[in-house]
This record gives sequence, structure tokens and C-alpha cells, in this order.
Amino acid sequence: MTYLVVGAGAAGLAFTDALLDHCDARVVLIDKHSGAGGHWRAAYPFVRLHQASCFYGVASTELGTGRLQTAGPEIGLAERATGAEVLRYFEDTLDRLCASGRVEFHGGATWTGGAAFRTADGREHTLDGARVVDATYRAATIPASSPPPFEVAPGAWVEPVNTLPDRGPRLPAYVIAGAGKTATDACVWLLRHGVPPEAITWVRSREPWMLNRAVVQPDPGIMLTMAADTWTAAAASTSVDDFFVRLEAAGIMLRIDPAATPTMAKSPTLAQWELDLLRSIPRVVRHGHLTRVSPGFLEFGSTRVPIPQDALIVHCAAIGHAYPPLVPIWGEVIRLQTSRAGFPCFSAALVGYVEATRDDDAEKNRLCPPSPLPDTLASWCAMQVLGARASAAFLAQPDIARWAQTTSLNPARLQPADRERPEVAAALRRLSRDAPQALGKLSAYAGLN
Repeated sequence: MTYLVVGAGAAGLAFTDALLDHCDARVVLIDKHSGAGGHWRAAYPFVRLHQASCFYGVASTELGTGRLQTAGPEIGLAERATGAEVLRYFEDTLDRLCASGRVEFHGGATWTGGAAFRTADGREHTLDGARVVDATYRAATIPASSPPPFEVAPGAWVEPVNTLPDRGPRLPAYVIAGAGKTATDACVWLLRHGVPPEAITWVRSREPWMLNRAVVQPDPGIMLTMAADTWTAAAASTSVDDFFVRLEAAGIMLRIDPAATPTMAKSPTLAQWELDLLRSIPRVVRHGHLTRVSPGFLEFGSTRVPIPQDALIVHCAAIGHAYPPLVPIWGEVIRLQTSRAGFPCFSAALVGYVEATRDDDAEKNRLCPPSPLPDTLASWCAMQVLGARASAAFLAQPDIARWAQTTSLNPARLQPADRERPEVAAALRRLSRDAPQALGKLSAYAGLN
């Protein structure tokens, strides 16, 4: 069987890697970029993975060394690759796949529908009988590749976050526009490079909940305790806001302003040291979505907020993850989506494994139903419920369960010896005890009942 895989980013490479490891398929891999890596090719220079390196990449080859950090503010936590390290890893992965003789890569190519594409030289190609895999269905949107989602008046100084190191930390004033991981990274970069907190104006249209990085670690005792604490909090909760407050009390969720009630839950990870820095910024603007910037002013509809005339407005407000409708992964086109709570690389590899080892699309869709990427508190709850259902379906298959234990991409990987650890055994008991009531509550919060 021949496959046309559209997109050579994390999802496309994870799918291709797992597919080729478990069947004799051939793959034509195309991407609009000249090489592998997807949005990482245009990421801001100081970006790092917000999760442990080993949770990211392809199943056959671990990203990084698996070591714990021995210096800096995250001593004892798992290493997190820089953007340059991630990109180099994906380029090496693509080289290895192509060297197998079973993968043909076309950079600068355009998918024209079906099993057809146009290469950079303008030639049209059609792969008769090929199965098409769309690895761009949930492609990320980043500031470097998307204009600001607000009007820019003549004379206003607006640049994407990518240019921040070029401008340096010596400007008199900065405005950070955005409330997600990119914005927190920009604020932390400025503060760590000596910019006074008073020189930063932070525009947050919504307050975010973020996961405490210390509890999202590749250690079964830590991960399972976090999962058990989540189920316990859900089972005891009385509302979706109460649930997140309980997660905060358990050390799972963090919020920047303890006095504000977050409404966003895309849930990137954040470390305590980063939170401490972010809380030092005194000027936070909360007037909803920024609609227009002009020299000396931020505009939110009819509300105008003054800023220094010479402020650099840093665009960190790209949408990030795409939120297309959930559709069956297998159809006329295989559309890669997450099939468990979070961890998209594991999900893409899982789809590759299932595609390689099953023949019936209906059975594949039963084993790997899609789950949403979160944005609101309700969609975060939906991700937990649908991801739990999907995990129960695919882990009930002995071969999939065995395969899942072989890859570090699986955050729930559990070796036999781990079950003897007291904290693991205790977490497993609590998960079993609290799951029914927790799933019922979360289903109600997500509107899935």
C-alpha cells in the first residue's frame, strides 16, 4: 500500500514512523515547507517544549537523552528540548525515513486534493490507489505566519514575538498581546533579561489555567498521582469552576492571578519559577479582545487604554492550535487528531500503528475515536472524558497495550515493576475508585450527557 501523507511536522512524522515500523507500506510525504518540522521551522528563537522531551516526537526514536535537569530553575524535572533541538531531531528523523528507501519526500509541495499534489517545480502528480493522510487537519497557527488579529493603525509599532531577541531587552516599554504559552514565554524572556516588570503591559483577553509542569513528568508515580488527583477532584466537585479550583489546591493547575477566575484552559505547562516572574508584572489589561492599536493607545471596542508612545507591541495572539470539528479519523481521508487526553505525538503514532495492523476502518474508528484539543474549561473536561473512553478502547487490545508500553511518547507507560511502587499502587486504587463519579461529573460539565 502507498500513502500520501500531507504534512511533515510532528503528527505526519509520528504517523509515518509507526506505520513503517509495523507494515511494508511506502509513503510519499509532502510539505509546504522545504523540510521537516512544520511550525517549528518558524518558531520564535527562545521557544522550548513546554513538556518533557521524551513525550514528543516519533515512537521509534526518543527525543533527547531522558535525563533530568541538573542546573537552572527546574532541577530534577525532565529535560525540555529547545526549538533548535526539536527541529534538528525532525530533520534527522526525515533523513532516516528517506534512507529506508520506503519514504519519498517533496518539500515546497502543495496538496491539490485526493491523492494529488503539485511539487515546487510546478509539476502535477497523482498517486493512483494511494491512501491519503491529512496531518495538517489541526495544524498550529503561530505569530510568525499569521497577521495580528487586531487592526494596526499607521505609526503603531507591532512585531511578532520572533523579533524580540533582535530588538533586545533595552526598549523603554513593551506591550505583550496574548494570554497563552507564547505570551508567557515572551514575558519570561523579557524579565529574565533584565526588563523591569513596570516596563511591561500585558494584554490578557482571557485568564488562563495552566498545568503545573512538576506534575507532568515521565515518572509513573508522578503521572498516575496527578491522574488520580484529577479524578478525585472531579468526583468531589460541584461545578466546573469548583473542579479547577480543586485541581489548583492539588497542585495540578496554576493561574497567574489568584483573584481572577480563568475561562481559558488550553493548559500548556508552566513552572513555579515562571509563575513567580509573571506575577511580578503589575500592569495587566483586561478589556476583552484587543481590536486596534495606534500610537499611544490600545483599543478594545469603545474602550481606549493609553500606553507609552514608543512601546513595542509584541504579537503573541495567534490562535495556536486549530479547532476544526471532530470527525472520524478514518474516512475517505485519514485525518490525524488526538485520540487520548493531550499528547498529540502519541496519538499520531497510535493511529499509524492501528492503520498498519488493522484492515477495517470501522474497527479502527472504534479503537481511536477523536478527542478535542481544549480551549475552554468545558472543552478541557470533554478532552478528559473522550480521551478516557478512547484509552479504554485501544488499551483493551492486547497488542496495542503492548505497543503502548514500548514508547516514551505514552505518558501512561507503566512497567510491571512500577506496580510494586507504593505511590503507583495507591494512585491506581484511587483511579479505580473515583473514575465512575469523576467521569459522570466531567461529562456533565462538558455537555456530553
